[in-house]
Amino acid sequence: MTDRPTSLPTTPGGLVLFHGAGGHRDHRLFLALEEQLPIPVARLNFPYRDLGPKRPPPRVATLLPFVADEAARLAAEWDVPVDSLVLGGRSMGGRVASMAVAEGLVSPAGLLLLSYPLHPPGKPEKLRVEHLPELTCPALVLQGDADPFGRPAEFDEFLPSFGGGARVVAVGPGGHDPTRTETLVAETARWLSVPLSGDPTPAPDPRG
Repeated sequence: MTDRPTSLPTTPGGLVLFHGAGGHRDHRLFLALEEQLPIPVARLNFPYRDLGPKRPPPRVATLLPFVADEAARLAAEWDVPVDSLVLGGRSMGGRVASMAVAEGLVSPAGLLLLSYPLHPPGKPEKLRVEHLPELTCPALVLQGDADPFGRPAEFDEFLPSFGGGARVVAVGPGGHDPTRTETLVAETARWLSVPLSGDPTPAPDPRG
């Protein structure tokens, strides 16, 4: 796996996180990142998620404008340029953020892809990589070493496709929701080139 890029060149103006298809803004990793990173962190629910816990996600493409709109809103709120932000999230949230970048709806400093869904479980032929060459910023992929949506080694073939460059870090033991929160936070901080702060062991969130 490539180690390019090892970090972002400058400290980001903030981190914007979107949840997975059945997830929530209060995922334990999001809470830990907000607690321990010394930059602004926004944990966002997609609009469908606020309609109820059982609400299924809409088509991914319909969520792309929300990513761009929220990035612009938060950049204004934090008084930083949009292109200083890092966008990303877990599973579907990271995929949606990356697709918004590929579509040119927003141009962040980087992408943080947590448990990226490279393909559906058991269907490695149904790849979600078409948009990768259109990415304009570096990406960090933090992937459980036994993730059924794509093991870290499966990304090797596609790393050259990332238009802005990418680094994949295997986190184990772990599936699609690795429990090594401290490792995930530390790898994120290293890539962002920021020190850690706050409580290193936040309590798990029961909503996952």
